[in-house]
Order: sequence, then C-alpha cells, then structure tokens
Amino acid sequence: MARLWVVCGINELKKERMDKKEAEKRAARLRKLIDYNRTLYHTFDAPEIDDAAFDTLKNELEEIENKYPDLVKKDSPTQKIGGTPLDVFVKVQHSQPMHSFFDAFSREEIEQWLARLEKYLGHKLPQKKQQPTFYCELKIDGLAIELVYKEGVLAQASTRGDGLVGEDITQNVKTITTVPNHIEQLGAYPVPKTLVVRGEIFITQKELDRINKEQEKKGQKPYANTRNLAAGSMRQLDPAIAAARNLQSFQYDIVTNVGQKTHEEQHRILASWGFFINTHNKSANSLKEVFDFRDEWQKKREKLEYEIDGIVVIVNDDAIFKAAGIVGKGPRGAIAYKFSPRQATTIVENIVMQVGRSGVITPVATLRPVEVSGVTIQHATLHNFDEIERLDVRMGDTVIVTRSGDVIPKIIQVLPELRSGKEKKVVIPKKCPVDGSVVVKDGVLLKCSNPSCGAQNRNRIIHFVSRSAFGMEGLGEKIIDRLLDEGLISDSADIFSLALGDIKVLDRFGEKSAHNIIESIEKSKKIKIHSFLYALGIPHVGQETAKTLEKLFVKSKISLSINNVEEFFEKVSLEGLQNAQDIGPIIAQSIKEWFGDPQNKKILKKLADAQIALQAPQKNTKKTLEGMIFVITGTLSIPRQRIKEMLEERGAHVQTSLSENVDALIVGQNPGSKEKKAQQLGIVLWDEKTLQQKLKK
Repeated sequence: MARLWVVCGINELKKERMDKKEAEKRAARLRKLIDYNRTLYHTFDAPEIDDAAFDTLKNELEEIENKYPDLVKKDSPTQKIGGTPLDVFVKVQHSQPMHSFFDAFSREEIEQWLARLEKYLGHKLPQKKQQPTFYCELKIDGLAIELVYKEGVLAQASTRGDGLVGEDITQNVKTITTVPNHIEQLGAYPVPKTLVVRGEIFITQKELDRINKEQEKKGQKPYANTRNLAAGSMRQLDPAIAAARNLQSFQYDIVTNVGQKTHEEQHRILASWGFFINTHNKSANSLKEVFDFRDEWQKKREKLEYEIDGIVVIVNDDAIFKAAGIVGKGPRGAIAYKFSPRQATTIVENIVMQVGRSGVITPVATLRPVEVSGVTIQHATLHNFDEIERLDVRMGDTVIVTRSGDVIPKIIQVLPELRSGKEKKVVIPKKCPVDGSVVVKDGVLLKCSNPSCGAQNRNRIIHFVSRSAFGMEGLGEKIIDRLLDEGLISDSADIFSLALGDIKVLDRFGEKSAHNIIESIEKSKKIKIHSFLYALGIPHVGQETAKTLEKLFVKSKISLSINNVEEFFEKVSLEGLQNAQDIGPIIAQSIKEWFGDPQNKKILKKLADAQIALQAPQKNTKKTLEGMIFVITGTLSIPRQRIKEMLEERGAHVQTSLSENVDALIVGQNPGSKEKKAQQLGIVLWDEKTLQQKLKK
C-alpha cells in the first residue's frame, strides 16, 4: 500500500518553547526512551543508539527538569547512577556508592555548575598558589571498576552496577596487566590493610580493529566501539577470553582515607603504589585553564590510542569536595565536560524542497540548531523521497544527526518513541517550487519538467548576489553552484537562511572562508531600494530603470519596507508606471507581472522574514563631481558598488574601461595593468585617501 503524504508548511512547525504541560509529556517520553537505552548500555553492553546521541537525550531531560524542578521523579534517569547487575554474576555491595557525573556541553554550562556549587557552599572556591582549584582528567570511554586490596593483595574487583551493588569480575580483572595484583609501599605513603580504589577499564582502537577482524572471519557481529568491547570482555564468564583481549586500566580515585588532602595528591599516591595513572591529567587554577585543557584534548583526541569523550573537572580540595555532597546521581564537586558530540539529537522543524542546477528537486530538513563535531548545523539533505520513506522522517520528529565523514550533515535515525502525535508527513510536490512547472520522476529522483529551470534559477541567484545588486563579496559562481548541488539553496532568498555551519562543513571550506561568506551575507542585508529592485531580476529592469522605480516609490512617501514595496508595485497602475521616465508599456507590464507572480511573492516574504533593511537615497547630496568620469581598479576597503553609488550621487559617471575621456582612475591594492595604462594616457590617479577627501566636499 502506498504511503500517505500530507502537506505541512513551515509556519505549522515554529520553534517555540514548550509550556509546562508539553514539557511534562516530553519528559515522560524521554525518561522511557533513556531508561530503555540505559539498560541496553549498562546491563547488556548492546546500545541501539550512539553514546553521544544518548548524552543529548539526557541533557534535554536535565534541561526540562532544571526549568521545572517539580517535574523531577525519584526514578528519573537523571537521579540514577548505572544499570542493574546481571544475575549470572555474584553481587558486590560497595562500601560507598559509586556515583556518576552530570554532563556539561558548553562553557556556559560549566560556569553555571561553578555558580551553583559556590552558592551551595556559601563561598567562592579558595585560590591558593600551592594548591590548584581544579583537577582535570581525561574522561576515558570505558567501564568503571572498584578494586579492593587486603594486605596489599587484590581481593575483589567489581563493576559500578547500579551504584550501590555491582558485579564481581575479580578473575577477569586479574588478567589485566595494568591492574596490579599486589601493591606495596614504594614511597612516602604506607599501604593500609584494606584499600579501596576506583578506575576505568578500556581497550585501544587498534585492539578493537584486531578483534573485529576475528569476529568477521568467524561470521560473528563486530563490536560497535571500544567501550562495548571493554564492558563485554569484563562480563565474560571465562577469564581466558578477557586475557586474550589486551585490556588496560587507569586508576583515579582512592575511596579509603589514607590522609590525602587533594585529588591531585591521590594520583601521586596511586602512582607511588604501582597503579597506572593517566599522565595527561592536569591541575587548573581557573575555568580558563579548564577550558584550554578541554579544547586542547578535543583537538588531540584522535592521537590517543584509546577513546575519550571529554574531561572530568573536579574540585581539587578533598575537604571541599566532600562538603559539597551529592545531588541526584552525582557529586556537586565534579562534572563531566563533554566534547562536541559526533552524533546528536534534534528536532526536524521543516522539510523544504530545493531545486538544483539540473532541475533535480532535493528534500532538505531544516533542523533546530545543534552542535555536531564542533559545528552548529541546521540543515541536512534527505537526498530523495525514497530516503524520507525509508527513515519515515516527519516534520516535528526527534532525529539523530551526524556528519558523514565529519563533513556533510545527515539524519541517520528517527526516534518515533518521542513523537507527540503532532508530527506531519511530507507531501511529494506535484509542481516545481521555483517556476511552478510539473514535476516528473527520473528513477528515484524528482525533476522539474522545464529543462531550463535549474540553469535559469542559477543565473537569477548569480545576478542577485552581484556587485550592482546585493553585492555579496566572496559568493562567486562556483560557490553558488556548490550550494545548489548540496540542496542548501534553491532560490535567491535562501541565501539569507545559511548559517556558518552549513558552509563550514562543505569539503574544501575552512572556518575563515565560511566566516567571510556569512559576514558578507550579513553586511548585504542593508541595501539601497534601487539595488534591491535590480537584484530581484525583474525582466527588462536594469540599474537605471531600478533607480527610476526607486524615485517613484520614494515619491509616494510610503514607509520603507519590503512588504510596502511589494504592495506599492502590485497596486500601481500600468499608466502610473508609464508616466515615469524611460518606462514604456513592455517594462511596465513586466513589473506588474513580476509582483503579481505567486512564486515571486514567496521570495519577497522570505526576504522580509530575513529582515532585509531597505535604505532610502541620500537627500541633498552636492553634485561636487558633476560630469566627471571615473574607473575603479584594485581592492579597496569599501565595496566597489558602494564607491560607484557615492560617485554617482555626486553627479559622476563610473565606467569599466579606460579611455582618454576618463578624469581619474581610483586605485586600490593590486591594481593590475590599468594603473600603468592610466599613467601612459596621462589620467590622474586617486588613492583611497584622496577619494575620501573628495567625497567629503
């Protein structure tokens, strides 16, 4: 049976803050989904979604519960530590609960954590020269363990479990060479009769690759990641399996009181007893140093042999850490500061149809902005309608997005468990969104039946961004082609919906080039009326005619806005247009038809929504350069189009080629051959300083 497609416009899915009733329903759905995946993760080591996407679900639930504290449930995942221990293992009661950490994903969240902590303590954290305020650890993506030593000999090893009761994995842990089976005093710190320490078991990426090759040879399912492999290895009933997998471990916490004063000192003590500690861990005296440490390791994480997904920030002073106590599932005095996730969950706010250069219609999801791999993304191509049907993605859905190859944003999974019932399916368009022609099928693709549609549309966009129109510097033909091919734009107005992340993720586009393009787009939002009218690409309306239309509109004394410009030219009569200088019947008819076209009205609305600011012409400009002819060459600090406008406002004429009748050549940096030719013709040269002086008169 064919799938039913129904229409939903963008206005039906506006991004709004949830009221309390909606938040309560959303929180209930989140708890159910998180609990399900938490059980798969902690108890069975078989998660169905990526850890990073799982983290963003937890983060959303925490945000709802922080906003509405009375919605917090005792059994909420935000209040739970781990998973239920499996029955096949002997249960181990922890002497003290093994808590987990709350997560932060931004500097603002870390600053808020510190503010809450200091408010609870009633004082600022002390700044001591000899004792750093914080201790930062790399957050290993592995399995948390507790080790108990009796008379210096490893007596018991256990998993975190639910935080109170774990699983006995002693025999498996004894196979790990980086967990000492026997410890003794090697430095200044004596070993107590009973010692409890905690750490993390992990496995390297290289070892994961080796084991997965063996799994494939046996026709068995490969392990998804190093964390699953490490946890699964520890839950083997046969220690020989764990022994064959080259597991490793770092220890980072001493539960037993051995006189330690700081968390940093705990690491020194552990090292003195022969435990393996992570030598990359580092103390910090300020949040700035914390941020620097986190940012450094986000860049360097790929160079490590093992997986890390962030850092842990801990109050270094043990007395203050203990005084801060516990809230929910974790200590107030520590927080996990996660890296930008490689996958994240977000909301599909709309699905729009973009038309490429060849007329192919590509559905593109407009997403609630989300950070993935260090880039904020808000668009993801869905490729074709078969892909929409395969994913069953709807407007309003919660989805998991990633960046394919750390480049192009992509929706990889829909979370139907989070549907509220308000989600809308997508309609297959029957008409091209650009020119209204009938849509035809070409294999799995949909195309506009007008073979010229894509090329004509491309030319309109190139005209729209040109110097005499919106003057978007850096947005050349090749970049326009790329944006069309990726489905990021399909008409001129779409350019104003582009974000930094949309361009930054494209191959061969760096941070700087993407930033320059976005900056140029933002600057162009302030535009003269005649440049705006020229940019629209109305047939037969060139620059001079656009200036005539500008005068006609300004003469009406209607307040300046795109909506009013549209209304004015829609209502003005053909006779009224023809009464203006140089506007005949053909041009007048073209203007009326353009402003009456439904497709053009959509573009004007999008431009109005983008808050394009129309600027009226300057009044009473002195004609100080009346009759003079200029040519401009080289790069100047002011866009050429603006210089041209300022010269023309003062009565001058600007042309592109040099001749003997040119009065002056305005010379910027890297002027090329025109400067030499001007000197040969005896033409006066003006640098930018001279130009500015002349324009001030």
